[in-house]
Amino acid sequence: MQIETRLRNKGVSLRILNMGIDTATATGRMMMIIVGAIAQFEREMMLERQREGIAKEKAEGKYKGRQPTARAKTDDVRTLHRQGVAPVEIARQLGISRASVYRCLEG
Repeated sequence: MQIETRLRNKGVSLRILNMGIDTATATGRMMMIIVGAIAQFEREMMLERQREGIAKEKAEGKYKGRQPTARAKTDDVRTLHRQGVAPVEIARQLGISRASVYRCLEG
């Protein structure tokens, strides 16, 4: 709601036509606060379910986390680098970022 407060201080209001919300009115401001609160609630519930799911998978020994993409290609990066291929081209060929190429070459 910081954005709404900043806009109100500048004398600007928000009007959402398809929802019938106008922040220039008390009712519109209340509706905007309610919609924001519901969105925040939904987001927090989704994150909570995600955490519970991850904890359950870890307890069952199934959760491995995200697989490293660039680190798994370290051997390929080093091989191409020894062949004289430029880091930009290595990144393009392997589908990783240039920064990842440099990380693989450092370690």
